[in-house]
Amino acid sequence: MEHTYKISGMTCGHCVQTVKKALEGIEGIQSADVTLEPPLATINMHHHVSDNTMNGALTKAGNYRLEMAMESGHIKHAGATSMQGNLGKHAQHEHGRGNPGHGKMGHDHHRMMIEDFKKRFWVSLALAVPILLLSPMIQKWLGFDWHFAGSKYLLFALSSIVYFYGGRPFIKGFITEIKKKAPGMMTLIAMAISVAYFYSAATTFGLPGDSFYWELATLIVIMLLGHWIEMKSVLGASKALQLLVNMMPSEAHKLEGDKVIDVKLEDILGGDIILVKPGEKVPADGIVVEGESYLNESMLTGESKPVGKGRNDKVIGGSINGNGSLKVEVEHTGKDSYLNKVITMVQEAQKTKSKMQNLSDRAAKWLTYIALTAGFVTLFAWLALGHDFVFALERMVTVMVISCPHALGLAVPLVVAISTAISAQNGLLIRNRTAFEESRKITALVFDKTGTLTKGDFGVTRFESLKNGLENNEMLRLAGALEQSSEHPIAVGIVKKIKDLGLAIPAPENFSAITGKGVQATVEGKDVKVVSPGYLRDENITVPDGAFSSAAETVVFVLIDKILAGYIALADEIRPESVEAIQTFKDNNIKVYMATGDNEVVGKAVSEQLGLDDYFAEVLPHQKVEIVNELQVKGEFVAMTGDGVNDAPALAQADVGIAVGSGTDVAAETADIILVNSNPKDIANLILFGKATYNKMIQNLVWATGYNAFAIPLAAGVLYSWGFVLSPAVGAVFMSLSTVIVAANAQLLKKKIGG
Repeated sequence: MEHTYKISGMTCGHCVQTVKKALEGIEGIQSADVTLEPPLATINMHHHVSDNTMNGALTKAGNYRLEMAMESGHIKHAGATSMQGNLGKHAQHEHGRGNPGHGKMGHDHHRMMIEDFKKRFWVSLALAVPILLLSPMIQKWLGFDWHFAGSKYLLFALSSIVYFYGGRPFIKGFITEIKKKAPGMMTLIAMAISVAYFYSAATTFGLPGDSFYWELATLIVIMLLGHWIEMKSVLGASKALQLLVNMMPSEAHKLEGDKVIDVKLEDILGGDIILVKPGEKVPADGIVVEGESYLNESMLTGESKPVGKGRNDKVIGGSINGNGSLKVEVEHTGKDSYLNKVITMVQEAQKTKSKMQNLSDRAAKWLTYIALTAGFVTLFAWLALGHDFVFALERMVTVMVISCPHALGLAVPLVVAISTAISAQNGLLIRNRTAFEESRKITALVFDKTGTLTKGDFGVTRFESLKNGLENNEMLRLAGALEQSSEHPIAVGIVKKIKDLGLAIPAPENFSAITGKGVQATVEGKDVKVVSPGYLRDENITVPDGAFSSAAETVVFVLIDKILAGYIALADEIRPESVEAIQTFKDNNIKVYMATGDNEVVGKAVSEQLGLDDYFAEVLPHQKVEIVNELQVKGEFVAMTGDGVNDAPALAQADVGIAVGSGTDVAAETADIILVNSNPKDIANLILFGKATYNKMIQNLVWATGYNAFAIPLAAGVLYSWGFVLSPAVGAVFMSLSTVIVAANAQLLKKKIGG
């Protein structure tokens, strides 16, 4: 049976070969086809062995780990994955020290490849010097004659070392591309250096013509230098994600009675109590049970200011503790932790190809075919024009080298890698690459009100009983029974008021939600409901006079045994950031709407205060879908913001669904993008960053394609009659330079979002 596996952390062709050899060495595996798409590799193979057997072989080969397995299109588990396993640990082992910790994972292997290219470059450069001095063409140009017995064979020997040692990565890459029937950059380079080498070797042993050794040596030296510089740039593009990985400490201080024991991070379990000392990183998600401190969560949520934490507050693994000590009860570890969800989401987004990336891939593929065709056409054209074979061959080699599609192939993936990881560091978690890139098209933005445009920090301003014999505090106490288990801002505000009054909250029975309208339960034998004004309207219950005394207040009503028993008024302050964010939207010609379940009076007041284009009050979750759809019918490209749960249908309907969460809630399955903080400025940053990302992709694509449009004709020799001819070495310089420019331009994206 054929299985498809994912292995994460794959960065280079050497990784592919290592994994392939490891798998093919297992009895029971008939074939293994490995396709690299950094930071993942896809492996299709026929086998009859267990995942554990394969994991063992992969770990032995380089500490690789299976990410996931799919059988007949269905994802199945592929072995337990810790945070390190989920990232696909594969690093250079240190003698006698076992597996590497955080920070010595996939990128260490990538650094090894950089060192390998660096070493090959310096060796080839050293050999290129005597090759140049022994080459007849160079001697003629410099006006000296340095021949001795066997000099041409020494030239051949030195060039052979450069070809087989310095050119080995390109030849191996060529073989891999041919096996996959996907010729690309390595095919072009390998063909160019191989033609140059074997033709020159033939002239050494009797074939009439001039050797090509000095061009071969300089070509390989420059290509190695270009790849060395480029790989360093690619490594830099992944540093943002690596910073997220490195945020977790390797150990935690576990409390066992009065003792503090240092244990490995993977040994921490939910329910454990851990001690976080001043200045340390928090090892796991949890709840503070003792102590107070300020935590730096900037690398996790984008919030620049330290966040105060005390008893019952949630903390996120990877955040940095301030000056106070905290005792934390662990909630989530490993793959369930917030940071791991973020890293997984970033990896998923990086490996998911958008329309732009598919376009880039297709263009690079076609460029390879064009370059091969143009190379051979150039060769035969110059021969047909009567030029000698060496000149025609030089033109062909230059065309193949200068038109390598590497810059085009890197144009979009580098931007993807950088933008996705940097976004995560700033509290923007991208699940859908295409939606993120298309955020530049947004013309209408629909906001939920509570907790996004407003702080969501409700405080009770008034409460009044409307039932004879029922005191105000008693009415509030009964309502609090329904709200004590809810995390909704209104519920939190009511419970806080009850606690401030020193009232005891009774336990509810038969609790249930009234979708979009409130909650109900049995409390001390009474049928109690806490509902919105919309519920009263639907049930034809008259809203009492005086219930709405201020436009800034939100009012909920309390029914006891189906009789209106009172109301509770709460105030929610508008975020100061909302005004600035909405002005940013307007500056970018984006209409801003608000859809809220609050009453008409509050909706209108908030809308007028913020200068919104329109508002929709007293709407239920399913009605938000209709609002989004109506705007789309009018031709708007709509983004919807919501909490990712009640607003799931509207988020799915919108062209771009943006779930606003808080802290550790990142599992909004219907959203394209998740904001860790419910801050409207983050949405403005998202849209602006989406535009900047798209612009970088276009810039890179235009540069890469435009470069080839000019470079190929020049390499073919269209300006030969004017005395301008490019040598293969100069062509290699231009090709490498184009790739480095694309990589450097992608790096500039970091400046667009404070990352």
